[in-house]
Amino acid sequence: MGEIYALGVNFKTAPVEVRERLACSPEEARGILPELKTSSGVEELCILSTCNRVEIYTFSSSEGSVELLLELFLKLKGLEEAKKHVFIRKGEQAVFHVFKVASSLDSMVVGEPQIVAQFKESFRIAREMGTTGKILNRLFEKALRASKRVRVETGVSRNAVSVSYAAVELAKKIFGDLRKAKVLLVGAGEMGELAANYLKRLGCQIFITNRTYERALRLSQELGGNALRFEELEELLPTMDIVIVSTGSKSFVLTEKMVKEAMKRRNYEPMFIIDISVPRNVDPAVGKIDEVFLYDIDDLKEVVESNLKDRMKEAKRGEIILWDEVKKFMGWMESLRVEPLILKLKEKVKDAEKRDPYLRRLVFRAIREMKRNPEAAPIIFRIFDEEVKDVNRREGLSYVYNRADGA
Repeated sequence: MGEIYALGVNFKTAPVEVRERLACSPEEARGILPELKTSSGVEELCILSTCNRVEIYTFSSSEGSVELLLELFLKLKGLEEAKKHVFIRKGEQAVFHVFKVASSLDSMVVGEPQIVAQFKESFRIAREMGTTGKILNRLFEKALRASKRVRVETGVSRNAVSVSYAAVELAKKIFGDLRKAKVLLVGAGEMGELAANYLKRLGCQIFITNRTYERALRLSQELGGNALRFEELEELLPTMDIVIVSTGSKSFVLTEKMVKEAMKRRNYEPMFIIDISVPRNVDPAVGKIDEVFLYDIDDLKEVVESNLKDRMKEAKRGEIILWDEVKKFMGWMESLRVEPLILKLKEKVKDAEKRDPYLRRLVFRAIREMKRNPEAAPIIFRIFDEEVKDVNRREGLSYVYNRADGA
């Protein structure tokens, strides 16, 4: 019986220049998986490649095959010197690592949801290429189950930990249902664009303006929004519920006077303004206007840092759940060691078991005890063997007695 191994590099062990050179696209993974499996001699393997990690999960009955697998992979990637950055885990520790990765508890941003899709995709490719089998199939199935338990039973993915997403979460708290909200993106900064994209997914109407109209037009096509001319900003501001300001301007784009006038025209219906610009593009005095909710980059970072602390607390709870799932999986692995004895036991009594209720109970009890205590399985098998002989002996004596009595 072999062991499960986890090996590779991630953001904790290797710099980005090493990780990007070891990264495997889906097409490359399809090409090298069968070659690595055949050449190394491992029984099963899968490669998980993301921007933060390139890891190999394998099942092998030989530690030497695993070492050879690593050498072959590094050689194929032309980066044999990267071995110093590689971690290797075996058995229970390897299983815990796989479960932790799938649950995003090992991610750079704890609780980020993308890893689950990446994990599923890597498994799908390996299974498609025929490099997984009974052990890794079960490992991945249980890792995804563990991941779901962590998400459902803890708050590890509940709070926003990116500035853009934190802005959206705050908007949801202020407006509740965002499906009818009108969002104006002023400028084309990356974080503002991300926030607008999140809001679009929630059903908001997106409007974009920029000093360069062509840029606003191009971005509106990408986001499925509407481009507005920058000169129209003051006129259209009263119609907007959420305003995201993300420009490179050195002065205020939204002034106190401009927003006061807009609020009068919208009868003081709430307006949420997010200033993600550095330096700030919204006059801080705007935040004192009635029914205006103004947040700048520092406010959002405070929310993110607070949420990160909460996530780290929840991650500790998540690890307790993972160890529970790891123990169950290792129990299943142990039970595989006694499969040959169980098959031998069933073969020994396959005909007699059907007609003898006592023997059926005996088989059930023996298999149950073997699975519970795999180390004692050979002893249990010998005891069972003796019991079967006694049953056969009693059957034989009964037959002799009945013949004699009938004579």
